[in-house]
Amino acid sequence: MQIGVLGSGQVGETLANGFLKHGHSVIRGSRDARKLSSWASHAGDAGSTGTFGEAASRAEVVVLAVKGAAAEDVVRALGASTLAGKVVIDATNPIADEPPEGGVLRFFTGPNESLLERLQSIASSARFVKCFSCVGNGLMVNPDFGDTKPTMFIAGDDAAAKQTVESLLDQFGWEYEDMGGAVAARAIEPLCVLWCIPGLLRNEWSHAFKLLKSQPRGVS
Repeated sequence: MQIGVLGSGQVGETLANGFLKHGHSVIRGSRDARKLSSWASHAGDAGSTGTFGEAASRAEVVVLAVKGAAAEDVVRALGASTLAGKVVIDATNPIADEPPEGGVLRFFTGPNESLLERLQSIASSARFVKCFSCVGNGLMVNPDFGDTKPTMFIAGDDAAAKQTVESLLDQFGWEYEDMGGAVAARAIEPLCVLWCIPGLLRNEWSHAFKLLKSQPRGVS
């Protein structure tokens, strides 16, 4: 697939490299494409750069990997028509520009809303899927936990869009759990807060979540 990755930070770079690794074409977008010149020089023929609009327009799947505080402005600037009908992977978290308290990040959203829902309301014809928001960038692509695959929690209103994302997660070495519609992002986004606590308190960043399911009685 042709995948547009919006964002010049580490999350965008990690995911872009992962898509290239698994045979996809990638165009990375930034407000200033010059920030991506170093990446482009090593990305090969399947990698290119451009503006946010160019990356989103040319992509089959768009990955939103910008700072959470900027995500709404980026989606508004792109316009609903640019994203109409496209699968948009939302890897953002609504982290506030305030210091954490006791290792606990602060969000600019409330408990009964999510950033995903805000973005979906701005571009209602896009097919948003929450994904990659509950783990650090160092573990997003083919994480190595021995024989155990970690669980990526996803959510979104479009079933076909989630199937597309699940196929990418298969390539990236993840199990996944579909938590339902966009409203479920209210539960997924705070996992970022939980995931970051060991890192912020003890500089431990090498963990991921795993959903365990018990076997029905009589099944071995």
